[in-house]
Amino acid sequence: MPNIAVVTGASSGIGAATARRLAAEGFHVVVAARRADRLEALVKELGPNATAVACDITSDDSVANLTEVVAGLDGPLTLLVNNAGGAHGADPVAAGSVDDWQWMYDVNVLGTLRVTKALLPALEASGRGTIVTVGSTAAFTVYEGGGGYTAAKHAQTALVGTLRLELSGKPIRVIEIDPGMVRTDEFALNRFAGDRDRADSVYAGVREPLVADDIADVITFAATRPQHVNIDRLVIRPIAQAAQHKVHREE
Repeated sequence: MPNIAVVTGASSGIGAATARRLAAEGFHVVVAARRADRLEALVKELGPNATAVACDITSDDSVANLTEVVAGLDGPLTLLVNNAGGAHGADPVAAGSVDDWQWMYDVNVLGTLRVTKALLPALEASGRGTIVTVGSTAAFTVYEGGGGYTAAKHAQTALVGTLRLELSGKPIRVIEIDPGMVRTDEFALNRFAGDRDRADSVYAGVREPLVADDIADVITFAATRPQHVNIDRLVIRPIAQAAQHKVHREE
């Protein structure tokens, strides 16, 4: 009876790569995201030790359904990977879109809260639970044009840190993975409303930005350490990115 891992935002990018890595480690992986067709394709690839659940983490009812599906599986829930998130827009604060800011807060912060609350009882009952939340270096560094996203990620990291304090003494690890520049199929494209040229410009001249599997590798490493080992926070950047505002770009 394998341990169960839930991965949100699993229809593409870091989430899908993490699901593949965890399945290879022997977990029964519950892949959750809004796009059911992509999840079904991923489950077909992963085989019988995977379950797809169409889930919108901004919806209480949808998260409740995810919880019911997990409860109906054989095996203990030992791992939650809060990966779903994202950015919309890069406007200065003076011209900030309230709708974009609201979406970023709903997904990155309240979505993490909903899923974590819903699955905490099962994680604790397993006696060896782990919660990994994928944040960002935007969680502790601000930059021009990033006010909405950095505000949401700062709030998310505050949630994670508070949770770790509140769960002290319980058999649940709380881990935060904060990537820097990661080139995925969709993150920048979604941020810039499908503007491919603008999305590509983010990575222009960067020889080797991180890719989704780099982050999945780190998530899996952290989640598979002995249970007494808690990696509180791990920051991962490409070698070309010395800091949020310092990126080496080749001509």
